[in-house]
Amino acid sequence: MLNNIDINQMNRLMEENKDAKQIITQLLENHHTSVSMIAHEIRNPLTLVSSSLQIIEAQHPEVKEFHNWSQTMEDVRFMCDLLNELSSFNNSSTLHHSVFSIEKLLKNIAVSFAISLDAADSHIEFSSKIIPGMGDFTGDKIKLEEVFLNLLQNAKDAVGAEGRISLSAERRNDTIVICCQDNGCGISEDQIETIFDPFVTYKENGTGLGLSSAKRITEAHGGTIQAESSSESGTVFTVTLPV
Repeated sequence: MLNNIDINQMNRLMEENKDAKQIITQLLENHHTSVSMIAHEIRNPLTLVSSSLQIIEAQHPEVKEFHNWSQTMEDVRFMCDLLNELSSFNNSSTLHHSVFSIEKLLKNIAVSFAISLDAADSHIEFSSKIIPGMGDFTGDKIKLEEVFLNLLQNAKDAVGAEGRISLSAERRNDTIVICCQDNGCGISEDQIETIFDPFVTYKENGTGLGLSSAKRITEAHGGTIQAESSSESGTVFTVTLPV
């Protein structure tokens, strides 16, 4: 897996040498194709294994009492989730552009998240403030939705059974600024430096690909994503997107 240092060095080399740019571009395409093929080939049989185990559990409930059965089911689910996130991460820089209302997208995300909290009978207090007048936005609607839902889910994990989460957005000149804030446990100073690195996670059963994928998607749109956190006030993620 390529890390940020590798990518930065390749970008500099491509800027300096046209021949190197052509070669590196082809290598990157091959790299992405290989990762996608490997994830696809593993995910298919693993999905069948997961389905078979669920059928066994449904037909023979007594297996739930077997030693390590629940852990086995959890491990299979984790591997399926990891492969799905790996595919998303691998393709996070490939955008399918369309023109849409980012204001409407964010409002829909806020409503969906609020409904999910109600459905789970959650005691989390959620609020949103989407300032109108953002205008049309050109970008990948599905991938941006993935970014904001990921930030909201992380906030939900951070606050636990109850707490406060807010989503706000406004246009400042030629930039859309979106903030996701929570009053959860916060992120330590030494951890916050690496939260966007692939496969780095500080959550139980986390894959370490959610935030790194969010960063790649945001940067592919020409934007930025930053985090500020403290144990007293919680965490705020700020995404900026050029219009």
